[in-house]
Amino acid sequence: MIMTSQSLDSQVLRETFAHFPSGVAAMTAEVDGLAHALVASSFTVGVSLEPALVMFAVQKSSGTWPILRQATRVGVSILGQDQGALCRQLANRDKDARFAGVEVHRLDSGALLLPNASLWFECSVFDEHPAGDHDVVLLEIHALHLDKQTSPLVFHDSAFRQLAA
Repeated sequence: MIMTSQSLDSQVLRETFAHFPSGVAAMTAEVDGLAHALVASSFTVGVSLEPALVMFAVQKSSGTWPILRQATRVGVSILGQDQGALCRQLANRDKDARFAGVEVHRLDSGALLLPNASLWFECSVFDEHPAGDHDVVLLEIHALHLDKQTSPLVFHDSAFRQLAA
């Protein structure tokens, strides 16, 4: 079925976007002594090698991003295949419940990293660009770690999935 721009409605568009598999990233940092988290399935690696850049899109209505962007450094944890429940917890509307019982590794910069993730990045905000009802955020990578033993969590068709061997 081919759709024209007149037939695009937000629900059909959302369902169509959900059919594209993606990893799940948690952007985390401590700001003013409190831990903050934002979860995004729009995270993209390989934006640039020089400088080393990654990016994600965040809704303009986000209450968390204006706080996180104040951090000197933001930790990015690409969630591991067994971290679906953690992802839902970090995305909880109740911000006080997001880190309940969650162990984090705090870097000297204030960036927070989550255990059992498949990749970790320590980043700073490089640039932001408006993109409709979202902003595209470019992050510069300052440090990274890869856990080759942990496969990433995959978000596809509005559900968490695992890569097949």
